[in-house]
Amino acid sequence: MMSSDVLVVGAGPTGLAAACGLLMQGIRVRVIDAAAAPATTSRANFLHARGSEVLDRLGALADLPERSVRAMSILTYLGGEPIMRIRFGDPGMHTAAPPMVISQAEVEAALRDRLCELGGGIDWGTRLVDIRQDGATVTAVIADGEDITAAWLLGCDGAGSTTRRAAGIDFPGVRLTERFLLADLRIGWNLDRSGTTGWIHPDGMIGAMPMPGGAWRIIAYDPRSNSEKPTQDEILARLQRIIPERTGRAAPIEDAQWLSMFSVHRRLAATYRRGRVLIAGDAAHTHAPFGGQGMLTGLGDAENVAWKLALVAAGVADERLLDTYEAERRPLATEVLRSTSAVTKVNVAQSRIGRFIRDRLVVPVMSLPAVQRWVTYRTSQLWVSYRRGPLAARSLRWSGVRPGDRVPGLTGRELGGRWGLLGADDTLAGIATEHLGRNRTAVIDRHTGHDAMLVRPDGHLAWRGGRPEALSRWLTRALTTGSVR
Repeated sequence: MMSSDVLVVGAGPTGLAAACGLLMQGIRVRVIDAAAAPATTSRANFLHARGSEVLDRLGALADLPERSVRAMSILTYLGGEPIMRIRFGDPGMHTAAPPMVISQAEVEAALRDRLCELGGGIDWGTRLVDIRQDGATVTAVIADGEDITAAWLLGCDGAGSTTRRAAGIDFPGVRLTERFLLADLRIGWNLDRSGTTGWIHPDGMIGAMPMPGGAWRIIAYDPRSNSEKPTQDEILARLQRIIPERTGRAAPIEDAQWLSMFSVHRRLAATYRRGRVLIAGDAAHTHAPFGGQGMLTGLGDAENVAWKLALVAAGVADERLLDTYEAERRPLATEVLRSTSAVTKVNVAQSRIGRFIRDRLVVPVMSLPAVQRWVTYRTSQLWVSYRRGPLAARSLRWSGVRPGDRVPGLTGRELGGRWGLLGADDTLAGIATEHLGRNRTAVIDRHTGHDAMLVRPDGHLAWRGGRPEALSRWLTRALTTGSVR
């Protein structure tokens, strides 16, 4: 007997966001996680504007912007001298949801609150060990517990995903670097908290980001350490030594709130779906933390797959619609992996040629205002478009928002997990509700020029035009074949 329409494995930001998106569409969802309780620490601590928009549309943004730190710059030192300052300003994409320096643990807490508001919950200490599928259901085999059967299973269980392994999905990739040390520390120094500070050093880069509550997030490349798996005391002792060495500042550590280490790997799943099992977030792609793209990309995956899975689970759409999830999101992951890998190689350059290119060529270029605006634009992911995807009809328009593009300026309150109709008359509204259901559509009073717009629940333009038969044709093809091309 099925206990839910969708079983979500993993209660991190990706899994929680997907569960909220599904619940908002009336889908029965069960969330399980192997951990005994929610995490209180996290590697991710920056959320760009696109991620804030996702939380807003899910109703989970809450007071995170007020509790975040507005540290929107990076000041870099070389040899004790400041050589570059990057300022992350308005990406020029008309968003009311700001980028935030906020712990992933705080983001997860806001999503858990929203999950509870929607009637959902989390089964902690529930570890997936295997998966069985048949033509109509998928069964999760649980360690020391009863099996769980659902119509669909979404694996959001991280880089070491049991879901991915049990589904037989390959995860090829390479290791990019040796280890980094990571810590949240209270340090008795007078470093400027208005932005992140980084130091380029022959022994490895080191960075310090201000965190809410007065702590500092420290990241240090540490390739020369002898210990493969250092203890917490060894990590702390190492940081007590290298922070003053590489920064040239007295840096007495007053309290160590969290200590960790990691190596950077670049991996991308061969497919995002195997039968009734799908994967998202770090289970589908892992990359370097530079640029704050990890949590951001995972939230985008979650929102994209949730509205599609909701339509399929409700019987409104054919399951071929689910194939558009990989078609739209995997190319983005490929691009993110490529860009973060390049940044990683620049940051950890150890050869004489590599350091020369970084210090004498890359740094001066990054100081140019036009380049900094471009960096802000790229890291925000507000530019992400699905124009080339199977749900975007070819358009003859050369300006304005085209099918597949993000529609700027829409708030979470306007969409609320639904399809948005802008500038539509009663006939177009009737066609949309006939195909999607009245509770899945929202008529938004906004002038759009000559064309009406149908906006997807994730804020991207689905269709624009004025002819009722064209809208009906688009919806029929999208929902029955998963392609409008």
